[in-house]
Amino acid sequence: MGRSRPVYLNLFKIRLPLPGVVSIMHRASGALLFLLLPVLLFVLQLSLASEQGFAEVQGWFRLPLVKLLLIGVIWGYLHHFCMGLRYLALDLDIGVDLPQARFSSWLVLAVSIGATILTGAWLW
Repeated sequence: MGRSRPVYLNLFKIRLPLPGVVSIMHRASGALLFLLLPVLLFVLQLSLASEQGFAEVQGWFRLPLVKLLLIGVIWGYLHHFCMGLRYLALDLDIGVDLPQARFSSWLVLAVSIGATILTGAWLW
């Protein structure tokens, strides 16, 4: 009975390193994209079904809230894509040292956010 019990961990007080944060964001963006796939496919089907459907979808995409949601989906895709490339490099033993891993994490964030800003400016 000398063993100590596990300590309650408050997940909001744990400070993860940046590679851990972008890893969690990778999982969250993948789940988001997976859950939104039926909605995106429905919108694509509606836009391709007829001219009226295309006009309706075009009207939806003119709404500011829908544009913000679309920018969020685009960020999720770009982050998931860039992080997937990072994981591919890590699987090839490229960038596995701590300074390189931190740099590649910053690079993933910078590229995904920068590309999202450029795409959002083009969409808006």
